[in-house]
Amino acid sequence: MTETIKTVILDAMGGDHGPSVCVAGAVQAINEASYPLKIILVGDESEIRAQLHKHRLNGNGQHIEIVHASEVVRMEDPATDGMRKKDSSISIAMRLHKEGRGSAVVSTGNTGAFMAAGLANLGRLPGVSRPAIACMFPSEQGRTLVVDVGANPVCKPQNLVEFGIMGSVYVRDVMGVESPKVGLLSIGEEPSKGNELTISSHRIFQLSKLNFIGNIEGRDILRGKADVVVCDGFVGNIMLKFAESLQGFLTNAVRRQISNNKFSHLGAILMGPFLRRMRRTFDYAEYGGAPLLGLNGVCTVCHGSSSPKAIRSAIWAAEKGVDHHINEHIADALSESAPSLSEE
Repeated sequence: MTETIKTVILDAMGGDHGPSVCVAGAVQAINEASYPLKIILVGDESEIRAQLHKHRLNGNGQHIEIVHASEVVRMEDPATDGMRKKDSSISIAMRLHKEGRGSAVVSTGNTGAFMAAGLANLGRLPGVSRPAIACMFPSEQGRTLVVDVGANPVCKPQNLVEFGIMGSVYVRDVMGVESPKVGLLSIGEEPSKGNELTISSHRIFQLSKLNFIGNIEGRDILRGKADVVVCDGFVGNIMLKFAESLQGFLTNAVRRQISNNKFSHLGAILMGPFLRRMRRTFDYAEYGGAPLLGLNGVCTVCHGSSSPKAIRSAIWAAEKGVDHHINEHIADALSESAPSLSEE
């Protein structure tokens, strides 16, 4: 019996490096996948073909399809270009997903434009007032999902509870945590601590069917106190950008210490395997991209400076979301929680 080929659509023009890294990541994903995988590369056809000639597919070459796009939404462009530029790689990728040409879409491009194109082409899932960006953070317990990390800088309590529900479903289905612990990010553990948004949200969280553990503080994220951490996109994005700087900071700090004396050089050699494991812990490439939860499709956005490995991981993670029927389960969970959400 022939196994069905899974298809993922990739915006090949996004990010800081464009087709060179995107094509390399797509080929890596296909060559290393444990299942038949096809990638539809969307972008400038001549540029994509030039990059494809630099790589070798472990197959008959039919696992790659190119769909030409004459426009590009650049990182500095306004989010509305995701809708306005109809022939951009982001817009075409979303349309292909809507038409069912691929089960998921991945981009390293402009996050705002990607979200705007998703809303314009796919719409929201039933029960979702605002889609959100979810991002994996390392923790002492493994991984913690933080929602939202940038899509919604201004939120209402209902939005935060929806983020908690969507994040809980994702962690349960994709990460295999049976009853994910959900924490509300605030400035103190007491329900009375925080601003008006967190105090009001706390009351609704308590009425929900979630495994809500109450408020948590910033220090609790890396400790792994919660499996899902909920916050508005303003706070979440600041936290994400700070976290992204940690790997470089720690690497440079270690290098400075090693260069101080010859005994440090010897210690670094002995601690080499440990240091490599630590680096992987903070390496975003291990986690791939960030799922856009709440869209009526499976969409993943990657860091603008993503490596081929990160793109490969994002493609696999997106397909995993499809396999676990994430969207259907999110819609079901929101429907069941509708009474408590109306208590705002």
